[in-house]
Amino acid sequence: MIILAAMKKIKLKAFGVTKEILGGREIFFDFHGETVSDLREALQSQFSELKGLNSLLVAVNSKYGEDHRSISEADEIALIPPVSGG
Repeated sequence: MIILAAMKKIKLKAFGVTKEILGGREIFFDFHGETVSDLREALQSQFSELKGLNSLLVAVNSKYGEDHRSISEADEIALIPPVSGG
């Protein structure tokens, strides 16, 4: 038996290169998953260029989101690409 998660419309804040990949600093994303891991997978499926990033951090309510962290529509989600420099 397959159980589908309810669709959530979540607001994503994109920084650095993720802003160009997603097409804006803030977007709304239809999300059918439950966790940070599900979100990362859904984003990489829809925006294949994200797969090329060697790391992509997802912050939930200003804290780095562990893969098992649940996501709700009320959460503030930020995508933080790898940074370089010194």
